[in-house]
Amino acid sequence: QAQLVESGGGLVLAGDSLRLSCVHSGRTLTRNTLSWFRQSPGKEREFVAGTRSDGATYYSDSVKGRFAISRENARSTVFLQMNNLKPEDTAVYYCASIAGYCSGTSCWDRRLYSYWGQGTQVTVSS
Repeated sequence: QAQLVESGGGLVLAGDSLRLSCVHSGRTLTRNTLSWFRQSPGKEREFVAGTRSDGATYYSDSVKGRFAISRENARSTVFLQMNNLKPEDTAVYYCASIAGYCSGTSCWDRRLYSYWGQGTQVTVSS
């Protein structure tokens, strides 16, 4: 049903910044919890940052203070601003959406997410 398309990845040096974008169609951004996940070779896909329909945001400890998630409802787009990138941030980044209308503090489990984009590669070299 929902379609998510990520863009903005690339090859950067440690300390650089990137801004990822995810265009969401088929669902209404204002009604959905939207999050970013990432996966590197040999590792499980992990939660990075998310934003609830009420605007609340949540970040994994590894990116707090460096990454910021935001949404632009008029363009059906969610962003991930990534600052001070580190080599350990290297991964394929995916945006994903919960099908329902999640609330509370349990909206960040990847098992809840039904719709996923194809991913965009972020590579940070040192």
